[in-house]
Amino acid sequence: MTGLRLCSAAWARVFRQARLCHLAPPKPHNSAPLWGRTPRRTGVTCVTLAALAAALALLPLIPPALANDSEAEIGVGGIVLKQGTPIIMASEDLFLSEDKVRVTYRFENPSDKDIRTTVAFPLPGQPRGMLWQWFELQQKHDWKDFAYSTKVNGAPVSFRPIELAVIGTRDVTNEVKASGLPFDWYLDEPFDKSVDALSEERRAALIKQGLLVKDESFNGVYVPAWDVATWFVREQLFPANSTITVEHEYKPILGGSVGGGLYPSVRKENPQFLKDYEEVWCTDRTFIAGVDRRLTSAKPGKSVYYGETWLTYVLSPGANWNGPIRDFRMVVDKGAPENLVSFCMDGVKKIAPTQFEVRKKDFTPKDELRILILKFDEYDDVD
Repeated sequence: MTGLRLCSAAWARVFRQARLCHLAPPKPHNSAPLWGRTPRRTGVTCVTLAALAAALALLPLIPPALANDSEAEIGVGGIVLKQGTPIIMASEDLFLSEDKVRVTYRFENPSDKDIRTTVAFPLPGQPRGMLWQWFELQQKHDWKDFAYSTKVNGAPVSFRPIELAVIGTRDVTNEVKASGLPFDWYLDEPFDKSVDALSEERRAALIKQGLLVKDESFNGVYVPAWDVATWFVREQLFPANSTITVEHEYKPILGGSVGGGLYPSVRKENPQFLKDYEEVWCTDRTFIAGVDRRLTSAKPGKSVYYGETWLTYVLSPGANWNGPIRDFRMVVDKGAPENLVSFCMDGVKKIAPTQFEVRKKDFTPKDELRILILKFDEYDDVD
């Protein structure tokens, strides 16, 4: 088990770096999204190269399937209503899994007048760590590929995308359009050539405006300072004295790690790691005992390793409905009976081999929900 101890210690360092890079949930509609902490040029996604190198140095001791790095999850929330309406959320039925997020709302208009208002689904901001990865490694992904769909009273509806250029909470959309630089600058190949093509006077003016900044994450070159915030919006009619059902479904953006801080040797050497888990995912003694049982259940000649999946859901992206959620139900599916799951919520009840339910009346959500799923695999011991 020496190899396991060495590997777990190395991956603990990777885990610690990834934990420091957790991405913030999107802000309500009246402010710009927050971005993840930016890894410096020596980083890969949210893992510093130094930490990754320490783990990679031990790759001969690690089964091939474990040769990977860690990535932070990205919190996505639900529907946001325009502020100041009397709309009541009569119920919310939320299903969360690695493969799918599905939410069904019943919105009630208790007034005697029809209400037509803006309904929005905000995407989280593109993390700068991923932008660095695109720039340095030429690895590009469709950031908006959420497989997002919405139905109102059972009928499919469409949302109109709106993109804003933001620096913090400042809307710089008009300034960016006037600059001549590409709006989605991170899709330009390579975007730094657009900056290099500017005259010195024009570049100096954009720097003075705060639209260009020298970023060490991008080899110290000048890059656009703005991020692109995307909102899917539609005008929705809420008939007087009526209730409508809104369903939406999408593919979550998961994070995770092939290692972590829950190996017994790592917990012993780094007690703070366990406190981190308790703070973020409310892991308790029963959960840790389950981890230890699985890690010591290997057959002769084999060792058990585990991987982590992180899923975040923003329970209250806007909370702009009137009053609390009258009837709230949430189901978390851990994927397989042998997996372990932990999250911070009281009143949890197991309703199926892989599913856990929470029900609440007059519920006022305040924070995001973070879910930790552990998966275990056996590998042949390396001589």
